[in-house]
Amino acid sequence: MKNSTKIDPYGFREYDARWLYGKNINLPGIENLGKGLGTQVINHTKKNNPRIIVGHDYRSYSEEIKLALKKGLVSTGCFVEDIGLSLSPMVYYAQFNLNSDAVAMVTASHNENGWTGVKMGIKKGLTHAPEEMKELKDITLNEKFIKGKGNEKEIKDFQKIYKDDLISKNKINKKIKAVVACGNGTAGIFAPDILRGIGCEVIELDCKLDWSFPKYNPNPEDMEMLHAISKTVKENNADIGFGFDGDGDRCGVIDNEGNEIFSDKIGLLIARNLSSKHKGSKFVVDVKSTGLFNTDKVLLTNNCKTIYWKTGHSHIKRKVNNEKALAGFEKSGHFFFNKPLGYGYDDGINSAIQVCHLLENQNKKISEIINELTNTYQSPTMAPFCKDEEKYQVVDEMVKKVKEIKENKIKIDNQEIKEVLTVNGVRFSFNDGSWGLIRASSNKPSLVVVTESPTSDDRKKKIFEFIDELLQKTGKIGEYDQKI
Repeated sequence: MKNSTKIDPYGFREYDARWLYGKNINLPGIENLGKGLGTQVINHTKKNNPRIIVGHDYRSYSEEIKLALKKGLVSTGCFVEDIGLSLSPMVYYAQFNLNSDAVAMVTASHNENGWTGVKMGIKKGLTHAPEEMKELKDITLNEKFIKGKGNEKEIKDFQKIYKDDLISKNKINKKIKAVVACGNGTAGIFAPDILRGIGCEVIELDCKLDWSFPKYNPNPEDMEMLHAISKTVKENNADIGFGFDGDGDRCGVIDNEGNEIFSDKIGLLIARNLSSKHKGSKFVVDVKSTGLFNTDKVLLTNNCKTIYWKTGHSHIKRKVNNEKALAGFEKSGHFFFNKPLGYGYDDGINSAIQVCHLLENQNKKISEIINELTNTYQSPTMAPFCKDEEKYQVVDEMVKKVKEIKENKIKIDNQEIKEVLTVNGVRFSFNDGSWGLIRASSNKPSLVVVTESPTSDDRKKKIFEFIDELLQKTGKIGEYDQKI
């Protein structure tokens, strides 16, 4: 590879490509990524001039990255259609609306400033999974590029088409007062307009675009963002609070009393609301999600089945597609609505809209609806630092350790492990429905730890202490981003 081209192989992650801009990738590296993606799309579609939708988020450097990416795509023969400043779901929607062959969205989502990346997909409604990422990495790093003559054009005013599509299908009659928080990320020019458009009274919080993210990262799993929404909900006596991430494909929810509702619980409420109309449906949830999907009486009565699957928007999207599930829910706030509710991809604003439909149908406050669920004590998603090159070995070690503990009937907080699920890291559960999870983060040098107990807050903490002790013994764990 030429000396002037910088592109760290570790940036090709399970289903996203993400790098620290300047440090791990430079503009010639991005251009090569464009050449790699263009070559891959041509190989898959068997077209000399496939059409690729491209968009970018509101970071100070996203536009120059997009220019380099487009240059690479065009050099392979791709016809680029640039829809400008976008949310990831707007780019996904454009592939259906404009009937294009592929998509590429320049975004690092909720990662801190300095990060960049590209979310990409070929088959409509799906994004790259590990096989496609592996293939793209091989083409790009080994420069197996196709040469061709492409072109590019700008698609003007696509934001309006995307907004109008969501508004026209989702009018509500109930007056819902909603706090809409965007952490100064790109969702700020979309979410307030759309939620107002369907009929909500909107209170805006940090919706002004500011690429320095002056308060906190736009990340609805971040406690700082959730606390800010909670405060605004209480001050304004709002019915609900919504928090959107940097590229608008995730949504976090705060109830009318200012309490955070973890997204997996919101998913369960939506699943229950949908199950009576769509009996016998399948739902897909990620391994970080509450155990209540398995035992919920409403879902069982309506003959619905829940599949626990690998964390990651690309994995859940694909599983929803393959299983023909009605919807998929991820604890991080990615929700996927399949036909007839959506196109199968994750859209944070559509998720917020589904919560508004839930409020309209139930005619109760969100806090009352959530109280109908079995109470569980859930930890936030905690991420201890672990090097990219070590994290998967550490997880393999944890899988072995947990299996040994189960086989030897060693007790944790006086309970034996009943079940071990290893589709993604290791999720181990107990007879009372408590569980713990250790997996590798797919887009950062860290692990992911989650615990939940329907029995007590103390048990939730004891399971975390057990996990933390196992991890500390490896000597490969750094600071946590947050802890219980």
